[in-house]
Amino acid sequence: MENKVSEFNEYRAKMNDKILADNNKLIKRIFNLDTNAFAAGALDVKTKELLGLVASTVLRCDDCVKYHLEGSAKAGATHQEVMETLGIATLVGGTIVIPHLRRAYEYWEEVQASI
Repeated sequence: MENKVSEFNEYRAKMNDKILADNNKLIKRIFNLDTNAFAAGALDVKTKELLGLVASTVLRCDDCVKYHLEGSAKAGATHQEVMETLGIATLVGGTIVIPHLRRAYEYWEEVQASI
């Protein structure tokens, strides 16, 4: 059985390929904007990934949370930095994000195990 990180990335890549193969100009531009928004600029990549993690948690998007947890790890975020970021997200989002916090914590463990 594959781990959750591999499973998520394989599914995401497969579906992104299918979506982009339709050659929808608007969707391609949105994907490009997302990629470029998280590139280094005045803020470094790690900071942007942690900001993305807060926004994704508050918006309760589990796939987005997974994406930004992996991005944060790749950018060098520590366990303490990610946990503090999730704490801020829970504070901002309120108790309704606690189920997403649980899943985020579980997925973070998987990300850490896959590094």
